[in-house]
Formats: sequence, structure tokens, C-alpha cells
Amino acid sequence: MALVLVINLTSCGGEEKAVSQEPSNTFQEKVPLSRQISEVSPPATIQELRQLLEVYEPQVSILTPKQDEILQENVVNVRFQVKDLPIFKDKEWELGPHLHVILDNEPYIAVYDLDQPLVLPDLSPGTHSLRVFASRPWHESFKNEGAYAQSTFHVFTKTDDNNPDPALPVLTYSRPKGSYGAEPILLDFYLTNAPLHLVAQENPDDQVADWRIRCTINGESFVLDRWQAVHLKGFKPGKNWVKLEFIDEQGNPVKNVFNSTVRLIDYEPKGQDTLSRIVRGELTADQVRSIVDPNYTAKIPVTEPTPTPIPTSEPTIEETPQEKALEEEKPLVPETEPVPSPTLTPGTQEKTPLVPETEPAPSPALTPGSTEKAPETQPAPKTDSEQAPQAQRFQSQLDETSPDEITSQPTLNEPTTLPEIVIESPASEPTELQPEAMPKADTETLPKKLAPDPDNPELNKYFSPEQYPTSPAPSPTLPETSPDVIEPPSVLETLEDATTSDEQP
Repeated sequence: MALVLVINLTSCGGEEKAVSQEPSNTFQEKVPLSRQISEVSPPATIQELRQLLEVYEPQVSILTPKQDEILQENVVNVRFQVKDLPIFKDKEWELGPHLHVILDNEPYIAVYDLDQPLVLPDLSPGTHSLRVFASRPWHESFKNEGAYAQSTFHVFTKTDDNNPDPALPVLTYSRPKGSYGAEPILLDFYLTNAPLHLVAQENPDDQVADWRIRCTINGESFVLDRWQAVHLKGFKPGKNWVKLEFIDEQGNPVKNVFNSTVRLIDYEPKGQDTLSRIVRGELTADQVRSIVDPNYTAKIPVTEPTPTPIPTSEPTIEETPQEKALEEEKPLVPETEPVPSPTLTPGTQEKTPLVPETEPAPSPALTPGSTEKAPETQPAPKTDSEQAPQAQRFQSQLDETSPDEITSQPTLNEPTTLPEIVIESPASEPTELQPEAMPKADTETLPKKLAPDPDNPELNKYFSPEQYPTSPAPSPTLPETSPDVIEPPSVLETLEDATTSDEQP
């Protein structure tokens, strides 16, 4: 007795093959045992989403064309009505509850919008059949009563093609179809007019015929005895062909239109479409819940912002090394604050303020150590012989006098001839003393100035006309109470002493 091995795939989880042995009189042909294909549990995300759709029992009907209607054109607009199931496609994931519409025995068309008719163009003359049923977002069919509808219509005339016998069972192939990017791959179909398998097995002598579905994948076959979707793995990359057949309890095909169908599919691992990512477990049920609930909005995790401490003082901005170097190179120059007039000390020189010219007047001479006003004297005219020795002595005194012994002279200078003498300061640039800031001169303490002798040309060459303006001008008064200020003898005073000594016999 020959034994026939039949694969009995169950819906239980795991990758272990379910295989059963049945008597030889069950089938007249030997069914090869599949060594590559195995059934596995549905992906976890699909199991969780499936429970959310258990509350629906969709009721599907075809509005147009009507059953057995003869149309006078080969373009058909098909309209559907679905109750108790929202039909939509999620914009982000491009999946959602929809309808599988099969014209004759062609691959199904997915319909996600019931407001627009499905247009079937360029139909051939003759008889055509429409089969439609509700489907879940991952293309698993609803199998409740009323979820399936069928309509046979004719274009111009009736023919014997595509006209199933309503008294016989009808097998509608659904999945697999098209391209896949991940395993497991869904195998699903729809049955019409098929008796319950368990009822047919109760009494072998009754007239209720038993049935099975034979599936062949790439030449290897197995038998399914339950009407439910299964998830299979073991497909090879590239082209795979799948065949579904409706057979009776003796293993003979039940002859009816559409009861034997073959599809060609593509399997390319690592696909990035939504369904492939769901199957691989890359997307959770919470992430894609909007494909089963049109009103669901994915929760965006909200992170509490970290409180920023309020600074009690102004923040310190650290300078970069380049900025520090630039700051060190910049001279410190006061921009707005006026520089106070410095106090004269021994060995320093002060710039004499510029005073407009007035009428010439003799400058009084001030003897060292005297604060009283000295009497003004006018030297008598001298001859050339008397002036020559005096000029020689004056020149020798000028040569012997060092620059450090010369202090600022209380003379009136022209602004265009006098060189500017500025006080050096390490912290600021030279600041010109303004006439308004100078202290008011004390006319009683002004020294007398020796004027050049107009009758003595030899002596006059040592006097510059620019150094002796025609009018006196105030000069800074030295502090009287400072014991540290020692006024060195001026050149003019020395010249005056020399002149006085020449006049004495």
C-alpha cells in the first residue's frame, strides 16, 4: 500500500512544518512533500492591528453593473457600497481597509475610495464577472457573511466565458500578488458555495462533499483543509510562481470557472515599502495604527524643556586670544574726558599757550626767589664795541646751559613759529592745553623780559622777532606752596645779569 504524505499547515505559531499522513484511498495522486516552504506566525504588528478590526463585519454590495445586465458599451463604471467598515488609505503609510475587486480571473484591483467609480475600460464583448470582498490593510480578506459580492454582466451579448456555475463552489485567488520585500508572505483566498469542512467530515455517507485547497509553490505542493490566511516563508529571491486549486475529498479538481489560478510574484528581500517594514517588525502597531483607524493621530513624545537658570548678573563674555591681542595693541586714548593741566615739576617743559598779537610791550623780568613785581628798566643804547663782548658772553652761557636746566619761558609765541612741546604720558596721547583752561596770570608776578636792542645789530641776531611779540600774555603760575618745585635760572635772567654787569663801571 502506497502512503501519501500530505502537509497539514495549521494556524499555530512557529516555523515547524505541520505534516499529516492520510490513507491512500483519500487521494488518487501523490502530492510531493514541500521541503522549502513552512508556515510561521503572523508578524507581531499585524496580530495587534488585527484585533482592532475584529469589531467590524463589513457588508459589501455591487451597485453597478447589475447582475445579468447587458451593457451597450465596452467602458463600465463600477460602483460599490460598503457598510460597517471605513474604506480609506492613510496618506503617510499608503495602507488602509479597502476592497479587492477581481474582473474575471485577473489580479485584483485595490479600491480605497468609494466616492469615485472604478472605471473598467475597453472590455471585450461577451460575459464578464465581478467578484469583490473587503480586505484588511495587509490584504487579508474579511471572511464574515456578507463581506463578499459577485455580479455577472454582459457587454453587447452573452457568452459562455467567465460565467461560473452558481451551484458549485468558487475559489477566488487573492494573495500572494505583485512584489514583496520581506518574509513571511501572506497566502489568502476566498471561498464561495463551499460547505463547512467539519460538517462534511461528520458522516462519510452523506451527500455533502468535502473539499481542500491544493497550493503549489515553485513545483512543490501541499494541501490546506481550513479556510484561513497563512503566512509562509522559504521563497527564493526573484521570480516565484504560486498555484491554487479547489479539490474534492478524493483529490479531484472541482470543475468550475476560476477554481484553478496561477500567479507570478517577485521577492526581493530588504524592501522599504510600509508592508515590508511591518513584516520585519521595524514599525510598531502604535506607529501605524492610523492604517486601521482613520481618526487616530500618532502620539508625538513630548520632552519637558530643561529650565534655563536666570543669571543674577550680566554674563561675562570671554575674549578670544585674538581679541585680547588686539586690545593690548590699542593705545588707551580718552575720548570724552578732558585731561587736566599737569603741574610743572623740575626738568619738565610746558607748551606755552598761543595768544593773539597786540601792541608790543616790554616784558618784566623776575629775579630768582622773588615774588614781588620788579621795576621795569630800559637798557641804554650801546655801541658796537660794547655790544660785541656782551654777545660773546651770552653765546657762551647759552652753550654751557644744559637742556634740563631750561624751564618753560613765560614768553609770548606765534602759533606758526614755536615748536610744540608736549608732556609725555604713558597712558594717553599728548593733549594740547586750551587757552580757556589756563589759570589767570598774575600781572604782579610776571617777570621782565629783555627786549632786543634795535641799535645793536650784532646783539640782535640772537633774538628772534617771533619770540618777542608786541603784547604780553599770561603764563602759568607755578604753585607757591610746593616745596618740591625748584625753578632753575632762566636764560633770560642770565642775560639780564650779564647786561647789568656790563653797564657797571
